[in-house]
Order: sequence, then structure tokens, then C-alpha cells
Amino acid sequence: MRKDSAKNNRVNGEVMRSLSGIIRELKDPRIGVMTSVTAVKVAPDLKTCKVYISVLGSEEECKSTLEGLNSAKGFIRRELALRVNLRNTPELTFVMDDSIRYGIDMSKKIDEVIRGSHDREEENV
Repeated sequence: MRKDSAKNNRVNGEVMRSLSGIIRELKDPRIGVMTSVTAVKVAPDLKTCKVYISVLGSEEECKSTLEGLNSAKGFIRRELALRVNLRNTPELTFVMDDSIRYGIDMSKKIDEVIRGSHDREEENV
């Protein structure tokens, strides 16, 4: 299976949906409530899978969520095997994805710049 094939994209989507559900059902207190799976990249040979996780919260919450997910890796993989019918159940690697936090920060900065330009226009009038 090629890296960008339609089949690989379908597998990525199905694994992402299943992992989102599994993570939402976990009862580990370390895993943050606002945890979401932003992307999944399953290797073409179905042996490995990178799971990109985003957590809205502090740095400490992100670290504890990553710890909780890594400790539950075996359970999550078993649940994934039950929900998704694949030849091999991939070995999971959780990676923190800061793109949502980065987007929120950039949006705040843009709002500040716009507010600042409006304030300067009002002073000139």
C-alpha cells in the first residue's frame, strides 16, 4: 500500500475515528477532558501508527495526558484491534500536536493588532 493511496487515507480516517472514541471512554484521571485526536498516520505496512494529540490546557495537563495515554497504550491498541478489522494492529506512538494552541495564539495576536489599529484611528479623528 502506497503512502498517499486512497486505501491508506481510508485506513487513517477509520483509525482516527476509532481512537477518538477509545480515548474519550478512558477513565484515567491524567487524561485531559479537552483531548482530541488531530491526525493519524498509519504506515503503509500497518505496523506503526503516529497519533497526533491536542490538549487544550496548561503544559502540565499536556504532559500528564501524554503520560496517561502512553501507560494505556496496550489497552488502546487492543480496543483498536476489536473495532477496526486490519491485518495487523499498528504499534501506537502518541505525539503532542500544538497546532490548535498555535492557531488560538495567532488569532489572539491578530485581534490585538486590529484593536490597536482601531485605537490609533480613533486618536487621529
